[in-house]
Amino acid sequence: MTTDLRKPTMENTHKLSIAIIFGGRSGEHEVSLMSARSVLSVLDRNRYEVIEIGITHSGAWLTGKNALAAFEQGKTESLFRASLLPDPSRPGLVVLEMQNSDPQGTYSGITAAPKETTISVDVFFPVLHGTFGEDGSIQGLFEMADTAYVGSGVVGSCVGMDKGVFKDVMIANNIPVVKSTMALRSEIDQNMDAIIKRAEAVSDYPLFIKPANLGSSVGVTKCQTRADIVEGLMEASLYDRRVLIEQGVHNPREIEVSVLGNENPVASVPGEIIPGADFYSYDAKYLLNTSELRIPAPLSEAKAMQFQTLAVKAYKAIDCCGMARVDFLLDSQTEEIFLNEINTIPGFTKISMYPKLWEASGLPYSALVDRLIELALERKADRNRSVHQFRRDQ
Repeated sequence: MTTDLRKPTMENTHKLSIAIIFGGRSGEHEVSLMSARSVLSVLDRNRYEVIEIGITHSGAWLTGKNALAAFEQGKTESLFRASLLPDPSRPGLVVLEMQNSDPQGTYSGITAAPKETTISVDVFFPVLHGTFGEDGSIQGLFEMADTAYVGSGVVGSCVGMDKGVFKDVMIANNIPVVKSTMALRSEIDQNMDAIIKRAEAVSDYPLFIKPANLGSSVGVTKCQTRADIVEGLMEASLYDRRVLIEQGVHNPREIEVSVLGNENPVASVPGEIIPGADFYSYDAKYLLNTSELRIPAPLSEAKAMQFQTLAVKAYKAIDCCGMARVDFLLDSQTEEIFLNEINTIPGFTKISMYPKLWEASGLPYSALVDRLIELALERKADRNRSVHQFRRDQ
């Protein structure tokens, strides 16, 4: 299932203008900066004109020379405010050059109209993890602006992001998932005891509690006691109004598969994560440097094929396009497979599983980024075929 990975380079009479978007209003803001750094490092400047766009924690869009470095250093004062208008008649990135402005908040001391410049953009490449970046929000803006962009559309993004809705779609498609229940923040505030009882009815301990709409293991708690449940519910509800409570798998193996493509997606070889902590937490992923990646995962050929088949099936079920990483849990004793979640904008650092799995499958990091840009243009060409005005036959 890993054939036909390389496609002929699309002919261009000019350099493609690629806008890399990073940061964002999410608990995964810092992870996004790391991913963007890796993507920027492999973009061929002979083929692409690269524009860097950072989104602050408060939601301001900023651009300018070395914008990513400015975000990494927390020194964004020299950057310009920018905007993508949801207006196809005004395409491109609108850049405002304003004096006496506060790039982190509102403008102040404005005595004259701002200078406005529009920069042409062929493809927007969001490297935004979590809320407002991976959940369909910015994809909706891209669609309204009628521009090409890397990754899944509104439906694939929002369904893939919401762990509760995603599980329901998997169940409807006969894809195995662990038992779970959802709780609202208002329920947690008003009747904690009832939520605890509902959680304990899901399964025996351990239980996992996580925000329904977040990734990188931000806000995730492994629960062994009722006190853990209370702590986990309070932590997860800081990040989202919907909280997922799910069954823990005893001694699970964590298997991941990368998927690439639009109408005819293909799956990479599976990889396995050996967490350097009790589970694959945020610290284990990005800070401790103690987790181990086994690529390819030590699996039989038949078992590997089973993971690949389920990954592509899940990808198609929620109408993903471009890319996604599909995460599984494998019960070490029973060999049961459970699909855990799908990440439509997976981690993109050079040590992240998504690009490493494709490298092991024969597609190097730089070629992977090129392919994602090509897929974005292919998807846009397909969208252009859709008619948006009713045509009555005469």
